[in-house]
Amino acid sequence: MDQQNLTILLYFSALLCTILTALVVDLRIKVLRLKQKNYFLKRDRDRYAETIYAAKDGYFAFIYPDERINDPRRDITERCSRRLAVMLDLKNGRNSSFDDVLDAFYKEDARKLQKYLSLMQEDGIAFEDTFQMKSIKKNMRIFGSRINGSDGNLYCDMLWFRDLSAEQIKIENLQNSMNEKKRQLTVFQDLFDHLGLPLYLRNENLDVMASNKAYQTISKDNESKENLILKGLADQALQTNQPQHQKLQAVIDGQVRYYEAVETPFHNDQTLDKIGTVGYLTDITAFEDIKRDFKTHQNAHLSVLASLGSAIAIFDTKANLVFCNKAFKDMWRINSETEEKKLSYADFLNILRAKRMLPEVSDFKAYKTQEEKLFSSLIETKENLIHLPDGRTIRRLVSPHPNGIIFAYEDVSDKLAAERMIHELMSVEQNILENVQDAILIFSQDERLRYFNESYIKLFNASRIKLQNLPSAMEVFDMQKAYFSKVEHWDNLAKHMKKHIFEICDDFQLQRDDGSALIVKPSILSDESVMVRYLEK
Repeated sequence: MDQQNLTILLYFSALLCTILTALVVDLRIKVLRLKQKNYFLKRDRDRYAETIYAAKDGYFAFIYPDERINDPRRDITERCSRRLAVMLDLKNGRNSSFDDVLDAFYKEDARKLQKYLSLMQEDGIAFEDTFQMKSIKKNMRIFGSRINGSDGNLYCDMLWFRDLSAEQIKIENLQNSMNEKKRQLTVFQDLFDHLGLPLYLRNENLDVMASNKAYQTISKDNESKENLILKGLADQALQTNQPQHQKLQAVIDGQVRYYEAVETPFHNDQTLDKIGTVGYLTDITAFEDIKRDFKTHQNAHLSVLASLGSAIAIFDTKANLVFCNKAFKDMWRINSETEEKKLSYADFLNILRAKRMLPEVSDFKAYKTQEEKLFSSLIETKENLIHLPDGRTIRRLVSPHPNGIIFAYEDVSDKLAAERMIHELMSVEQNILENVQDAILIFSQDERLRYFNESYIKLFNASRIKLQNLPSAMEVFDMQKAYFSKVEHWDNLAKHMKKHIFEICDDFQLQRDDGSALIVKPSILSDESVMVRYLEK
């Protein structure tokens, strides 16, 4: 072989080696890439598997052979998850068959689940239903669905098992809580409905959203006018953010009744922007009737007071004159013009002072303050005498009145003068009787002792204290009993004396134990009292 052919052969050999080396390197790179791809595929598969294992639901899968390749697996493969084995307490664990799964349920539910599975495997129909386990009394929610690839290849039929125990407990708790709330609402509704007080609740639009039967009765029986009044009152409560009151009348069962409506704002749903109102109606019909009756009686009372001869005036709780009769105006010289100026008690005292018609006092300011305290301290009737500079004496009665204080004035100057004259005459008479040597007793019309003198005390050695207690005639005679011990029937003698003194009014004689004789001379005085004189014979 010549040199030229050898060179060509070497060159061709080198080229072949280079090509082979490049092919080997390329194959090596492809192998490495394939291994890397297989690694990531395996890793993703493991991740997906672990993700499924970590799900709280258990599953049972029916895996089908791949129809697009020559898959050596010709039969359907069953796969039970670890979670499902634990949930159903399967003895074979992950190796459990679907028959083991069916055995965990009641026969009725097992047949139903088998029927669902058949429909899914034959027609791909998904299902969802609840089944009850027979051993641990749990309810299991089972979802059935078919999984296909994007290329239309059938992958598997999956059954997902969800334990409803926790959800059931929550549902039962919620149901129990709801039942308790319903019971409480029923109790509160019964409470509100059986209240005689009409109650209602308005939302932020002032619409009634809740009410009791009492309010519903009023609302049903009346025209919308009252409802408009209440709605306007509620709007006013919202605007002022203060409770609002208003009186209204309604017709209930054909009778007119009076109510006081109250609307009180509150924050609805505990939010600041939603404000509703709580309203209630208080039946004040009886109170209004009493007010009318009181007004009627008051007018009649004032008419009587106006006709009395005594000076009468009524000052209200604010110490302003609200009523006075003609006798009051005449006594204190109050003209109509002064009365119309809403005369206060302080002004009244100032007018009387200017006219010198008040008692002379050193400190008028203190006197006036003391008088004005009557309006805050008077709880019972008080009486006193007012001595005026002009010599008159006025008897004043001050008494609480529903409208304030009522003052009654009476000029008792003549009466007091007459009483003084009578006392003086009585004093003169008493001095005369005391200087008479005869023992004297004077009995009033009711047969009680009214007067005795010293001569009587000496005659019968009588007890002054007992006589001062003004005993009855029989008690006076009993004090004389010691001087008539020889009398066999004293009671008859006492009755005889009483009859002769008060009925016959005739003289009679008494014989005492010491032998002395007394002549008893009764006589009737001008005031029909009886004077008895005891004369020693």
